[in-house]
Amino acid sequence: MDRFPNAPHVDFHSPLDLSKAATAVLDAEGRVSGWGSSAQRLLGHSPEDVLGQPAARLLAAPPGQRPAALAKLCTARRPRSAVLDLCCRDGGTLRAAVTFSPLAHQGAAATVVVAAELETLRGWEAQLAMLQGLATESDVGLTIFDTDMRVVWANTATDLELSGVAQYIGRPAADLFPEGEFISRHHPPDEDQIMEHVLTTGEPITGMHYRGRAPADPVREHVWSCSYHRLVDARGELLGLFEESLDITDRYRAQERLSLLVRAGKRIGASLDVRRTAAELADVAVPQLADEVLVDLPPAIIEGRQPPTGSAPGHSLLRMHGRTPEEFRTSPVSYPPWSPQAQSLATSRPVIDTCPPETPDGTGADTAHSCLFVPLLTRNAVLGLATFRRSSNPDRFGPEEQTLAVELAERAAVGIDNARRYTSQHAAALVLQRSLLPQHLPEQSAVDVAYRYLPADSRVGVGGDWFDLIPLSGARVGLTVGDVVGHGMHAAATMGRLRATVRTLALLDLDPAELLTRLDGLVAQDTAAEDGLGDETLGVTCLYAIYDPVSGRCVWASAGHPPPVVADASGSVALSALAPGPPLGLGGLPYENVELSLSGGSVVAFFTDGVVEDRSTDIDSGIDRLSQVLTWQRCPLEELCDRALSARPPGPQADDATLLLIRTRRLGPDLVADLELPPDPAMVARARTDTERRLAAWGLSELAFPAALVVSELVTNGIRYATGPVMLRLIKDRSLLCEVSDNAHTAPHLRRARRDDEGGRGLFLVAQMSQRWGTRYTASGKTIWAELALP
Repeated sequence: MDRFPNAPHVDFHSPLDLSKAATAVLDAEGRVSGWGSSAQRLLGHSPEDVLGQPAARLLAAPPGQRPAALAKLCTARRPRSAVLDLCCRDGGTLRAAVTFSPLAHQGAAATVVVAAELETLRGWEAQLAMLQGLATESDVGLTIFDTDMRVVWANTATDLELSGVAQYIGRPAADLFPEGEFISRHHPPDEDQIMEHVLTTGEPITGMHYRGRAPADPVREHVWSCSYHRLVDARGELLGLFEESLDITDRYRAQERLSLLVRAGKRIGASLDVRRTAAELADVAVPQLADEVLVDLPPAIIEGRQPPTGSAPGHSLLRMHGRTPEEFRTSPVSYPPWSPQAQSLATSRPVIDTCPPETPDGTGADTAHSCLFVPLLTRNAVLGLATFRRSSNPDRFGPEEQTLAVELAERAAVGIDNARRYTSQHAAALVLQRSLLPQHLPEQSAVDVAYRYLPADSRVGVGGDWFDLIPLSGARVGLTVGDVVGHGMHAAATMGRLRATVRTLALLDLDPAELLTRLDGLVAQDTAAEDGLGDETLGVTCLYAIYDPVSGRCVWASAGHPPPVVADASGSVALSALAPGPPLGLGGLPYENVELSLSGGSVVAFFTDGVVEDRSTDIDSGIDRLSQVLTWQRCPLEELCDRALSARPPGPQADDATLLLIRTRRLGPDLVADLELPPDPAMVARARTDTERRLAAWGLSELAFPAALVVSELVTNGIRYATGPVMLRLIKDRSLLCEVSDNAHTAPHLRRARRDDEGGRGLFLVAQMSQRWGTRYTASGKTIWAELALP
């Protein structure tokens, strides 16, 4: 307390037990003139035994030495202390610490004697030594405040931090560190509120973290752990409170660095996107390590290509600003050979410097207090440069922070390189997928078509959606849409194989259920062959439909795929009553055909689940949304496609979205001619005559000879092998279609006849006269067809 002469007196209550201390008074001749009850309790002598007697009798020293020793202690002008052996009434001795204090203000010279058992005194002295150490030598700052929360006293540690505490005596606590702040979350952030709480409730508050700059070190930011306790005296009266503070800056920053590395491990590189990875580095490092982070990368890295060879500083870079991809701005940047950035890239080592007022990107930022340039290194390649800038924080980057920045840059470099590789693979898979999807749909008369394909978000990867339109015989059209569950190159390749397989099976004129049955067997074989080879697909769904514009009949079947949505010409919309079979490759259950008669102008939507389902919407809600769009079925199909996809929830999509819309057409009776012929060879001439007559009516007389020849051969073949009537159908479409149906199931074969053969040349002539020909089978027999090009 000597250092604070203006401070009010504060009594410290000590837990020392003084019940064994004795007090006595000696006169000028060394006789006992006062004997208290405490002395009687300590030594056992009653006042009657000792009053008026020489005090030397109480000493256990030899009789000849007692008066001289006692006279030396009693005649001292200042308090004197000694360790003496005192005689007890029971004949024993007590070693005690005895203090002799002269009473100079008394009329006659007198001395007050205080004695205490030596062991008790040693404990008291130890506590005094501990308090002395806390006051002068401890690193823990101690500050005492009165009941008005004003500074009363502080120890040496606090005095050093404040560069002299005398100037703060009598001032409020807020004056000690005016620009600091509490960073703990569990108590009020205001120091006055904390101290008021302790004074009022008596509840101590401990472990508060306070951040600020000490007057003795205004450049460096410090963090203290602070605790507050109430002070009361021995009677329980309130004296004020005291604060304990310990500088934990180094420990706190080490903990922050550790937590930052943990956060970086979870955040940096999780997106597989170059720009996002750069944004993640900035988001993790700001503001804990730096006020701003800039990432400079070559354009090749951003585009997913190999990093440029040679010295990185010689290549132009793109600088990315911002902490999120949405905030990012990209601008070109280059470094002079003598710049610290070029030095860091050339040596592959971090460099600390002060940023110039004009940054290399030309933004004209204010001068930074400190800049740390760290190359982005991975696999012995320099990917770019990360710049950590401090503008509001005046502290220069230290060795620990440099190590931390290098660790963050290494994590970011690995994430950027992984994102670059993924971008390259994703681009390759996307090119593969687009090359396997139809670039344009063939022209045909059965339906009007519009389609959309939207790949999933690039972080998810390329999916396995496909669609196709396949012209079939008899002006019919095959429609298919499917989905390979999974993403990546494998899904795209699997999609390509399946689309080609569906097209091949469709050209065999199989009905939808039969086509899916054969496709299911092929997928099961592929799955068995690839078992244990890392097959990424979990299943394949597919829907296949055939639409006949002559009859308006549409037949479809599904292998685990959502059924189509149909909007008829009147505008009513309904989900097709289609019970999907199992996904392809599972087997065990049959596929069933569903037949529906569609009027001309009906709109049918075939789609994958990416159109109607996402993370926030279930498939039923998505189908309702698509159905609502199809109520506008009179709109152009392209507009309906745009409306359907724009109705999806915004944001990244987790799956590919494929939508195929068709508007049905009908071929009128004036374009179709049917003729039933009995199984009589004489009917061949009638068939030929009726064909020539119909072609003349259609203005196709130029085709009369080849068409009549083709019809003659097909009808002759049907009459020869059939047991019932033969049906002849002529269709005027984009080509002339000739079909002959019978009830036989034998397959016709094209063969080369020998010179002496009387037959076997019919199908050869049909093949020569037509663009293409083939056979399709029905439940009642077969149909042989041929297409002739219109003149």
